[in-house]
Amino acid sequence: MTDFTSQEPWRIFRIMSEFVDGLEELSKLGASVSVFGSARLTEDSKYYRMAHDVARALVLQGFSVITGAGPGLMEAANRGAKDAHGNSIGLNIDLPMEQKPNEYITQLISFRYFFVRKFLFVKHSTAFVILPGGFGTMDELFESLTLTQTLRIERFPIYMMGSDYWGGLIGWLRDTMLREGCISSEDLDLFKVSDDPEEVALEIRRWYDAYNASLDVPGV
Repeated sequence: MTDFTSQEPWRIFRIMSEFVDGLEELSKLGASVSVFGSARLTEDSKYYRMAHDVARALVLQGFSVITGAGPGLMEAANRGAKDAHGNSIGLNIDLPMEQKPNEYITQLISFRYFFVRKFLFVKHSTAFVILPGGFGTMDELFESLTLTQTLRIERFPIYMMGSDYWGGLIGWLRDTMLREGCISSEDLDLFKVSDDPEEVALEIRRWYDAYNASLDVPGV
């Protein structure tokens, strides 16, 4: 029987290689936006079209689009980016039930470790666009909110698309979490809700331009 503990010191090298390879590949992209959403929703869902259209709009605003590489709304976003002749990136994760990357990816990077993949989503994203999804989508949403709330990363745009889907959650954040004092009212300003793909893409572009302009001002 293999001594598992004897392998642990070597695991760090595999982790390091994923960080290095991912950082090297994504550093070539320029400004990018990550789009998250359910792997289970199909083309007949209204959210599929929304994911496609926002990704297309983002490319037309000059951004690369990054997804988790899977089917469903990830496929829709990669499809929209590719339809607009933009960079359509997939960060795939090796799972016990293998996830097959969708066919609309122009650049695929695969990971064994969730935490490496999640780090790279944040590291190389100008903004997050969160569409309806399950636990994985919620994980990305709340990690991004936590990192900005605690000032571990600079604040960046977080858009939730699909207002009818998110309405119950947002109401609970306001009527329960805020009322009980577990968050502050300012925390509800960390994200925006919009169902308009063009509006989302344009506002992210405006934020990105303003942010870069501020970096060129001495003393700012």
